[in-house]
Amino acid sequence: MGNCNGLPSTLSQLRSDDTAGDSLSSAAKPSPPPSDPPPPAADRRKPAADQRKPPPELPTSGAGNIGRVLGRPMEDVRSTYIFGRELGRGQFGVTYLVIHKDTKEQFACKSIAKRKLVNQDDVDDVRREVQIMHHLTGHRNIVELKGAYEDRHSVNLVMELCAGGELFDRIIAKGHYSEREAAKLFCQIVTVVYNCHSMGVMHRDLKPENFLFLSPAEDSPLKATDFGLSVFFKPGEVFRDLVGSAYYVAPEVLRRNYSAEADVWSAGVILYILLSGVPPFWGENEQGIFDSILRGQLDFSSEPWPSISSSAKDLVRKMLRQDPKERLSALDALHHPWMREDGDASDKPIDIAVLTRMKQFRAMNKLKKVALRVIAENLSEEEIVGLKEMFKSMDTDNSGTITFEELKAGLPKLGTKLSESEVRQLMEAADVDGNGTIDYMEFITATMHMNRVEKEDHLYKAFEYFDRDKSGYITVEELEQALKKYNMGDEKTIQEIIAEVDTDHDGKINYDEFVAMMKKGDPDLGHKRRRR
Repeated sequence: MGNCNGLPSTLSQLRSDDTAGDSLSSAAKPSPPPSDPPPPAADRRKPAADQRKPPPELPTSGAGNIGRVLGRPMEDVRSTYIFGRELGRGQFGVTYLVIHKDTKEQFACKSIAKRKLVNQDDVDDVRREVQIMHHLTGHRNIVELKGAYEDRHSVNLVMELCAGGELFDRIIAKGHYSEREAAKLFCQIVTVVYNCHSMGVMHRDLKPENFLFLSPAEDSPLKATDFGLSVFFKPGEVFRDLVGSAYYVAPEVLRRNYSAEADVWSAGVILYILLSGVPPFWGENEQGIFDSILRGQLDFSSEPWPSISSSAKDLVRKMLRQDPKERLSALDALHHPWMREDGDASDKPIDIAVLTRMKQFRAMNKLKKVALRVIAENLSEEEIVGLKEMFKSMDTDNSGTITFEELKAGLPKLGTKLSESEVRQLMEAADVDGNGTIDYMEFITATMHMNRVEKEDHLYKAFEYFDRDKSGYITVEELEQALKKYNMGDEKTIQEIIAEVDTDHDGKINYDEFVAMMKKGDPDLGHKRRRR
């Protein structure tokens, strides 16, 4: 594991000499920020006035042989790589193990289906992800993009294969660790933040799942692996789109007025979990999580905090300041006494109860992630691609926007029965810029909100996916079979999931227990409904 010995004061010192796969959806409005954000069903940027019409139909292969996403000649990734087993999947893409035909080296390939890039923003997002990964190449703690390929059907990102597992998995498997070991791990995370910010990149989705070890070796570097929500930024630039993952999102992001300091907050949340096993801001649902974040009250009285060093608590406090201007920078955090190689972090083992809580937190996330993927995969093409036609059918005057009257008249035609007050609530929630109308991107978000995960039919479909014999229960064997598809089917993980979700302790999960689990503090709320 890395360390913070010889802390860098310049970017060149931080550059590596070793240059060698779900986030804010359908949430209740947090309160009480100065300007309440709408339900964050998807990441959005407010389009310019001349971009507010529905997007034009996109060609499948661009002009001639030029790909419409990457803007360069298309090429078949399979001419260079052999595709192996699936490593993970999301609504818009699948990550595979691939082998280079000549060198026999193994890599990971994220394959993004072009048919699901339904508007220009989606195309721009993929292009920007590729640009950012190329821009950051060479840093020890950032996964290296080996190449990007586009064919008629998909964009394929070939990158380093991180075969050492997730951050929490490594800690839990070890069975014990100290503040000193936590500091060494956290140093690598903060180094990623510093590297990104120094290069003019804001990550915007820092969380433990996005950090993987390159190899199983004890001294393997920790790698940041997902830049799908990252953006380029300039000093002083303000962002307003609501992205991230619920437990890790900064209060100023919820208030839609933020910059790079939001990444430091997310890193601070990770540190709190590393030291205590649970997130600092908790809620039974999305509303509760957001309210807790906006209150910003840190618990340092519960176990294990009384036995955690004052220096560690000082660093957590300074990274989780509500006011981003008062928050430590990434470089300041790297120079904090607790982070230094000869600093304040103790070698005394952290309470074993922390690992137990971390296991429960991780296990719940894993089952929920699979269930959310099942729900996403069961959304029909009409629910995704059909949104454009729904918008056009409501926009009766072809203005590129929907008024309250058009929304009220159009929803019944789609089979949606809402009272006038509910229609007005939907209108207010979707109308981000407050101009009294809903543009195309606002409509996409509102519609996704109506299709949120809590819908009964979506939950039941997900439960049926696991309950293969239709007995009304998810058994250990059924859970094992279902999770194998996502490479989560190890016996330890399954036992942890059963123990956490099975509240009546009968050794299996019934529908009510499953629903309770799905509705309890969703950890992955902020991803754009795109290529996860």
